[in-house]
Amino acid sequence: MSDASGKTGTVQIPAERGKDMADNVADAVEAELAELSRRLTQPGQRECLRCFLLRMINEFGCDGTHRWTVHWRDLRAPRATGLVPRLQRRGGCCCDCEVIFNVFPDYPETGEILPCAGVLRAGSAAPCDLRRLRRSA
Repeated sequence: MSDASGKTGTVQIPAERGKDMADNVADAVEAELAELSRRLTQPGQRECLRCFLLRMINEFGCDGTHRWTVHWRDLRAPRATGLVPRLQRRGGCCCDCEVIFNVFPDYPETGEILPCAGVLRAGSAAPCDLRRLRRSA
């Protein structure tokens, strides 16, 4: 780039302006990552707890807590404060994968995760009826 005298050189951006631009870029990237995280981990409107847990564990793993169960509850059934203790009594003692193995053991044996057939009442912790998918296929 050349100045009025015709000399070439680099453009100098004041340090404060450069910091503001970097902050704006960092803020934009952080906001985009937060939105992506929200979209990837949001349960479907009528997605049952079992299908949501299978999807999250398949994508992100189990961290040894009820992280995904609580996430589903907070977004789909926020008044169901007794959900985790109820699942613990049914065998989902420590984590999301225990809920899958002990509370919802009747998932069909397949090589892939099936799409959720949906629950009739949004926020219901009852598993969907995957047999409906087979009948409609």
